[in-house]
Amino acid sequence: MSPAKGAVCVTGAGGFLGSWVAHLLLSRNYLVRGTVRDPLDEKYAHLKQLPNASENLKLVKADLLDYPSLVAAIQGCSGVFHVASPVPSSSVSNPQVELIEPAVTGTLNVLKACVENKVKRVVYVSSAAAVFMNPSWPDTQPMDESCWSDAEYCRTTENWYYLSKTEAEIKALEYAKANGLDVISVCPNLIIGPLLQSTVNASTMVLTKLLKGKGKDLEENKHHRVVDVRDVAEALVLVYEKPEAQGRYICTAHSIHVKEVVDILKENCPNYNYPKNSFTVGEEKKEMSSEKLQRLGWSYRSLHETLVDAVESYKKAGVLE
Repeated sequence: MSPAKGAVCVTGAGGFLGSWVAHLLLSRNYLVRGTVRDPLDEKYAHLKQLPNASENLKLVKADLLDYPSLVAAIQGCSGVFHVASPVPSSSVSNPQVELIEPAVTGTLNVLKACVENKVKRVVYVSSAAAVFMNPSWPDTQPMDESCWSDAEYCRTTENWYYLSKTEAEIKALEYAKANGLDVISVCPNLIIGPLLQSTVNASTMVLTKLLKGKGKDLEENKHHRVVDVRDVAEALVLVYEKPEAQGRYICTAHSIHVKEVVDILKENCPNYNYPKNSFTVGEEKKEMSSEKLQRLGWSYRSLHETLVDAVESYKKAGVLE
């Protein structure tokens, strides 16, 4: 076996994306320290089955709002992948306290701990939510990295999740610049694909609802920009490893309406309770470009592969019962 690469820390290593980032880093022979709420919790058992995990993975207890726990978790790491983030599974009664402040404070805590530990590079997972909510962007022009969600518009329209991601990314990049920290932000769209963990996360529910014939998206033929969780993990490691990577990267693959997803699923996985109703005309697609990331060498899987692999993993995890 070739010698291990340097040590890196993955925050939120037990989550949907964090698990795949840990998987990819371990398969590339990195020493991985993964932060989780409780390393002894059975819901993180899947991480111990990852390639090289017995030698190269260490799970540590840390919380984004507990600064000393982050300093300890990151100590000795040359790189950090900040993946952990609060995603609301239901509506919030006090968005400033429940969503925006934790997102901003948690992110800044991670970056401060990185400065204290002299980390060489941080890859920060933001979101296309920090890009998309911009009414003044021309409809005919694909959104690129220069496009930011308008914070005031997010407040007016009560898009609190979009606001939390926008404010956290702006503050993160400002802090990085002021403190000479090398931070690269990656903004993925709706992340779908196979599960490594056995619990269902918010974006996975978009697909499981389709397979069960439930959910409001169905009648409306909603438009989604989606990307495979494995391709996002590849993007994060790519920008970490490429010396020339800098700034912000949009990570998006397929621009689709719900009906197109259902058609692919029906053809390849016919034995599910798909919605019987006819769809309304789809809403307008607003395009987004991941050209900057592709120029760095990133590519993505077919939608067919993502959907079929996702359903297989749901069956294995027993989340469709």
